[in-house]
Amino acid sequence: MQRKNFTEVTDLIFLGFSIFGKHQLTLFVVFLTVYILTLTSNVIIVTIIRVDRHLHTPMYFLLSMLASSETVYTLVIVPRMLSSLLFHNQPISLAGCATQMFFFVTLATSNCFLLTAMGYDRYLAICSPLRYTVLMSKGVCATLVCGSFGTGLAMAVLHVAAMFNLPFCGTVVEHFFCDIYPVMKLSCVDTTINEMINYAVSSFVILVPVGLIFISYVFIISAILKIASAEGRKKAFATCTSHLTVVIVHYGCASIAYLKPKSENSIEQDLLLSVTYTIITPLLNPVVYSLRNKEVKDALRRAVGKNIITDRIALSGDV
Repeated sequence: MQRKNFTEVTDLIFLGFSIFGKHQLTLFVVFLTVYILTLTSNVIIVTIIRVDRHLHTPMYFLLSMLASSETVYTLVIVPRMLSSLLFHNQPISLAGCATQMFFFVTLATSNCFLLTAMGYDRYLAICSPLRYTVLMSKGVCATLVCGSFGTGLAMAVLHVAAMFNLPFCGTVVEHFFCDIYPVMKLSCVDTTINEMINYAVSSFVILVPVGLIFISYVFIISAILKIASAEGRKKAFATCTSHLTVVIVHYGCASIAYLKPKSENSIEQDLLLSVTYTIITPLLNPVVYSLRNKEVKDALRRAVGKNIITDRIALSGDV
């Protein structure tokens, strides 16, 4: 009989931002604005890299993969979150929750390893410039991207299989999407093994890329310091600042969210952290790469200038 009760839960409800009461409409407007900016900026980045031949390099190929992944990542989470801010207590089936968690883990993990691949790219560009085009061939780039998404898929299968074999008694998820710990808390049984799996996976997904990126930047900084001219050092380091900024924010938030003991976080803190890495960070990537990267800014100017010339020619033809 007890096992039968375990299987009765078929739908879940997100607590979401209900603790903020009347401020939910304000949050909806803010999050919708940020979401539109995120989608627009990532689509612009992918498009400009696609159409501008000056950006057909390994670094920008990897950036376009990251932007594409971030776009799908936000599509998995944010529309449902926005809907729950307007229409409360909307149920989601266990299958729907498992699907959302699967894509979330896949894309979040992939993003971590894509950032690692971008760090490797910068290492080769600065430390082995003469062999860069050979070492970062199209085949190598494709392998790095496939490896990133393959790792994400493996981690997602492991997480979802372990999670949704648990029996659930609770129905209210103290979150705005099917994140790992909030769903795990609904289980009727001891989740120690699942917590160990989650901590091991989180440590692997965060610490291994951080360690590889750290090693890359040790060699990068060492190579930059050997450059004779100050202008040369400045130019070399400028190619890394955008990546380094995104890495610090991305892994900083991920470390606090998944490696810090859960007992130390309140619901409000968990929501704030989740908003940061599901909404703010995907917007940060294209903003940082467009504002701090001269090549991307030049490509945007060329695209805008080309459109203006085309419009003028069209107008002249009409006259």
